[in-house]
Amino acid sequence: MFLINRKNYEKTMRFFGENKKLKLILKILYTYLPLVLFIAYPTLIIYVFFAVKSQIFKVVLIPFGVFLFVTVLRKVINEPRPYERYNIPSLFNKKTHGQSMPSRHTASAFIIAMSFLYIDFNLGVTALFIAFLIALSRIFAGAHFIRDVLAGIAISIISGIIFFFLI
Repeated sequence: MFLINRKNYEKTMRFFGENKKLKLILKILYTYLPLVLFIAYPTLIIYVFFAVKSQIFKVVLIPFGVFLFVTVLRKVINEPRPYERYNIPSLFNKKTHGQSMPSRHTASAFIIAMSFLYIDFNLGVTALFIAFLIALSRIFAGAHFIRDVLAGIAISIISGIIFFFLI
């Protein structure tokens, strides 16, 4: 099921709440792993600007377009987050209301990974793995439902395939 039910949400929050080491690992993944891609991305832009200048517009505009599309879409859909729906405190005291669908962190991570994949296969595969861990951290932290991250992944993968590899 693409929607975490209350029982599973409570079990997940309890599991990480009772396992301090695992909660710390999840907190690191949830908080700092997105920074890895979001810091690496400007480095990619600089590299492309100097080494593959003809691709600079794709590497900048496609992720920007996906980011804008997801930002507008989540405002329009405005789905509650798991901790809102079930009225249970979030694992990391997140207070954001609504705008859960699609996950913007996940979509951003995956479209950045697709940018890396477009420029260099090995870096792209590594970035996709990091993006996948970011998506999982959003679910396990209770910030998003499974469907939210799947929607973010789908938007970015489809956009990446079409705009980086087909057009």
